[in-house]
Amino acid sequence: MPGSGKSLFSSVAREMGLPVYVMGDVVREEARRRGLEPTPSNLNMVARLLRKEEGPAAVALRVAGRLERGSSPVVVVDGVRSLVEVEVFQRLGRVITVAVHASPRTRFERLRRRGRPGDPGSWEEFRERDMTELSFSLGSVIALADYMLVNEGPVEEFLKAARGLLERLLAEAPREPPGG
Repeated sequence: MPGSGKSLFSSVAREMGLPVYVMGDVVREEARRRGLEPTPSNLNMVARLLRKEEGPAAVALRVAGRLERGSSPVVVVDGVRSLVEVEVFQRLGRVITVAVHASPRTRFERLRRRGRPGDPGSWEEFRERDMTELSFSLGSVIALADYMLVNEGPVEEFLKAARGLLERLLAEAPREPPGG
């Protein structure tokens, strides 16, 4: 869910030299292309429009088109929202889903402090965004994740857990990536 710590997980992956692709960047880019400010309501609208116009896997298909085949045995895709999107990536190779969890209050406070364009400014906007995310079937992805990292304590603990998991996944990854 937004504010859980996906970006922190991705930052650890980048530090380890792993390629990271962020699903939300596609929505923000499309909003800019359409001349829209990246407000929560505009980003929600663009996410819904993309899926309505191009199908439920629209964002994942755009990200999949950017993946550099054979660049790394492990690639991180940050922000998958539905099982349909997971299936897009499964067509490209082995997929391991990692859910990052934090309570709603913790996530709301983080988003307020972060202040990225599109982050909610009120509890009501936050709840509306959560409901939008869940309407894309994000709950199913979380429920069926291969790994769950809880991010409620000190950031150092979460970063250590993220690094440990990524190191384990790298050690278990085939040396030759699919299609490479």
